[in-house]
Amino acid sequence: MKPTLTVQDFADAAGQLSCEVAAIRAVCEVEAPRGGFNPDGTPATLFEGHKFHKLTGGLYDIEAPTLSFPTWTRKHYGKDWKAEQARLQAATALDREAALKSASWGKFQIMGFNHESVGFPTIQGFVNAMYQGEREHLMAFVMFVLKNGLAPALRRGDWAAFARGYNGPAYAENKYDVKLAAAYAKFKGEK
Repeated sequence: MKPTLTVQDFADAAGQLSCEVAAIRAVCEVEAPRGGFNPDGTPATLFEGHKFHKLTGGLYDIEAPTLSFPTWTRKHYGKDWKAEQARLQAATALDREAALKSASWGKFQIMGFNHESVGFPTIQGFVNAMYQGEREHLMAFVMFVLKNGLAPALRRGDWAAFARGYNGPAYAENKYDVKLAAAYAKFKGEK
């Protein structure tokens, strides 16, 4: 069993970001409600075919159209964690580095292409850390928030601004900001 986050881990991260623990727990719940790891001990991942397309210049669009396509869509996502793992494995057989960079990883679903900005010079170093435990997932999240200037939005509870920076300009399509606000209210009420 992989190490999970403790109350102290959340408190430490909140201290680094100068925000409330409830804010971090809200992101945690919205990003990976089932946790940072799959039942088999692999990190929770979500492979993004539009990112794979971009990183490979569309090289595999014809050969593997469910793995490489120019625009974001959820229609090719796996129906469960095993199917999602199979998608990532199939993509790694085509281009390992691009595939690993095209997946979001762990409890906070940090995209692999962000590996350098969250403190890992190589994608493999990032992936190795994602296999270790949820504390590593949390530390990557803290670095991501700091490097991308999202800490002020997290502190203010400006969920639209945070969602835009964390998930991109299409965040409203999935009501990401609304989900964050609801999760924050829930955790804030648990004091």
